[in-house]
Amino acid sequence: MDKGSKGTSGLNRAKPYQLVLFPLNNGATNVYFVLILSYVAQFGSSILHLGIFASIMVTVMRVCDAITDPIIGAMMDRTSTRIGKFRPFMILGSAVMALSVITLYMLLPLIPQTMMAMRYVSFTVVYFIWVLGYTFQTSVTRAGQTVLTNDPNQRPMFTIFNTVGSLLGMGIMQFLIPLVKAMYDVKDAAGNVITSGYANPMVYCIITPIGIGISVLLTILAIIGIAEKDRPEFYGLGGKQEKVKLSEYLTIIKANKPMQRLMVAGAGCKLALAIATNTTVLLALYGIVMGNYNSLYLPMMVLGYVCAVPFFLLSMRTSQKKGQRASLIRYVSVALICYVGVLVLLLISDYGNPSLMLSFPFKGGSAINLYTVLFIVFFGVGYGAYYATADMPIPMVADCSDYETYRSGKYIPGIMGTMFSLVDKLVSSLAQTLVAFIFLACAGLADLPTDSTPYSMGIKVAVIVMFCVIPMLAWAATLLAMKGYSLTGEKMKEIQAVNAQRKRAIEQGMTVEEAMERYQTMDQVAERKN
Repeated sequence: MDKGSKGTSGLNRAKPYQLVLFPLNNGATNVYFVLILSYVAQFGSSILHLGIFASIMVTVMRVCDAITDPIIGAMMDRTSTRIGKFRPFMILGSAVMALSVITLYMLLPLIPQTMMAMRYVSFTVVYFIWVLGYTFQTSVTRAGQTVLTNDPNQRPMFTIFNTVGSLLGMGIMQFLIPLVKAMYDVKDAAGNVITSGYANPMVYCIITPIGIGISVLLTILAIIGIAEKDRPEFYGLGGKQEKVKLSEYLTIIKANKPMQRLMVAGAGCKLALAIATNTTVLLALYGIVMGNYNSLYLPMMVLGYVCAVPFFLLSMRTSQKKGQRASLIRYVSVALICYVGVLVLLLISDYGNPSLMLSFPFKGGSAINLYTVLFIVFFGVGYGAYYATADMPIPMVADCSDYETYRSGKYIPGIMGTMFSLVDKLVSSLAQTLVAFIFLACAGLADLPTDSTPYSMGIKVAVIVMFCVIPMLAWAATLLAMKGYSLTGEKMKEIQAVNAQRKRAIEQGMTVEEAMERYQTMDQVAERKN
């Protein structure tokens, strides 16, 4: 065992470079979160002319994937190769996603419109294959944390570096894609967009290789980060791992109450993020309701990221002192309160009154007004708080996995990770379908709007529902779920101490059953030390 991995308490600690590099795996998959989940419905509608079918299939395929998720999780729990348990899934997932997105964005548009049936079938099949690759790699982010570190002071740092990775992946793509899109906008003499760049296949041909290149680079760095820890001695209680039968998984999940509550909280956080950052929702907000997408989108995106920085630091300190549950509750509450202000500002916005609209003094905008200042304050603080907590449930999955080892002696990070991956995908796909149906219900739009779609009260109502109301309801669900979450900071310290003592006892010749029976509380661990 790596001598530098353990302290005197028996905790498994990560080296600084490991803490920095491994979370980049989430950045690698978040490239595709933007590239696919944020744009595939727009692509299907504008390029392949599939209408609302593209949005519906995002949900249908993800629901079908509910069958494959636990299978992949079980495969991971049973996997043991020369390059470890987790790295094979990172490599395979990255390769499958890269090939799938090339086929989707660069080859499917070559199918002529006279063969629409083939477009429908090909879109469905290719998207489903991409989902499988996404499951392979995203599940490693959650499961691999269990071998990286179990130190209660280090684990909250995963959220920080995970977010840095997300920014390198998601942030770069969110910044570049609108710039590429603007290059292909068709405008009239007055500068108004008459045909959106998102309707030009060249936009997707440009962003695809960029996204793949960034994702592959981040994947390689993440593999380097976990390489030293992806070994049997870091799996659960160590030694040879007992294989869990598929029939046992349901019983395990039923007994793991913290995991059940975390899945609800994670779904709430993910739904809020997926809806409020959805490309079409932001395009409708800044391009239609506020009238100037090119002037407003990038400044507001940058504002959100800048405001998130202090909240990341605050949330990490809160997590280290009081546990991740306390941190999640505190900052989701801040987001919920601030978005009450955002909701009020959107309700009073007036398309015909410049003083009640967002405005920046460039790219066709006018001077900043009081409305903009207030929006910046409420949105900046609210976005900063919820963006800092959006990925916080990810390291908490590792806590639930360690709790399962503490409760039953079983090490099953794969099934824990894929259960969470399943929630991630279902919620993300639900978000896109909700977007399409809400625009249809509120504004009567059969196709997703672009920045050339004219303003209407229906579009404003749809934006308010999706940008504010749904995220606020999702945060309320998160707070309710966390109320009964038992893995507090103190409880996790006990769990790690007991697991470490059991592992030492097993290494000294005790059976797993004997160690589980002998060491169950912190008092017994202290007794052993004395």
